[in-house]
Amino acid sequence: MSTTYFSLLLLFLCLSLFTSLTTTIHSKPLTSPYLSSTTLFPNYQKMLKSFKIFIYKPNEALTFNSPAESLFYSSLQNCPFVTQNPEEAHLFFVPFRSTISMRSIGRVVKRHREELPYWNRTLGADHFYLSCAGLGYESDRNLVELKKNSVQITCFPASQGKFVPHKDIALPPVSTSHAPHAPENKTTKFLGYFRQVKLKESSLINELVNDPNFLIESEPSDQLTYTMRLASSKFCLFEYGGDVSGIGEALSFGCVPVVITDRPIQDLPFMDVLRWQEIVVFVNNNGGAKELKRALGDTGGKRYEQMKGLGVKASQHFVWNELPQPLDSFHTVMYQLWLRRHTIRYARWG
Repeated sequence: MSTTYFSLLLLFLCLSLFTSLTTTIHSKPLTSPYLSSTTLFPNYQKMLKSFKIFIYKPNEALTFNSPAESLFYSSLQNCPFVTQNPEEAHLFFVPFRSTISMRSIGRVVKRHREELPYWNRTLGADHFYLSCAGLGYESDRNLVELKKNSVQITCFPASQGKFVPHKDIALPPVSTSHAPHAPENKTTKFLGYFRQVKLKESSLINELVNDPNFLIESEPSDQLTYTMRLASSKFCLFEYGGDVSGIGEALSFGCVPVVITDRPIQDLPFMDVLRWQEIVVFVNNNGGAKELKRALGDTGGKRYEQMKGLGVKASQHFVWNELPQPLDSFHTVMYQLWLRRHTIRYARWG
């Protein structure tokens, strides 16, 4: 036999082996909702032991417009990560209230720049701030450096055009309830449930109103009714840009979230931690009810059970506590900050 024959045979065998290995790898069910559980938990323990944050002293009492902002700030003030020695800090927090003007924010940064040396060392790259309103593009040097270099902690969903992927961090919404243990083998009455808190026109939702497989309603009469809706539905529908506050609750009750959107989402909470594609179904709203039903139909059987189970595991990170607990929302946001503690020193202004 010719050398060419043996070469082709060897190539065929190699391709067959590769295909077999690839199929085995991808067919193996996921048991973790994390991007890398082997690095997450050891790194989380390192963070608990070593992470230090210095908080600049605000020149006024701070108030915030959203519960997530308030809980994050109060938790940060009282957490063991805070140090009074800026020389040992990994990151620096620049506090200001929600209703402050852009000009006043610029003055806050200017004051910190002039009074202490830490801003100028990295032009704010080892600093972070809290703002659900977000910063626009301004000409003031202090605001330019704050937006470009510092980590913005904002609310989900972030204001359009005011979130920088891979730098900024989105806070998970504050949930009103959480299932300590998701119902086992729950009986579902509805294929999908949608809570229409805001009276927003939606052609897709309008198509589903009279469909018996879906329950569309305004705010339920009480919290118990709402949790019963979550527990008795296979999928919970959320429109990106609308009310998404129930995503964590849906996960904890074993109701797989379906996020309806018209564009790629780059501001999901915990993007550095979770495999979002494994716990949430993303559907383009341009396809209407037909596309939604097709996507839900494709997410059935073992795939659905896997997503539900991984979602329940991930739901612990969406819980806000007055007194922070391990791996809750506050600590997972802090972990994302810890991942950003290695700063880049930018070229100086001008």
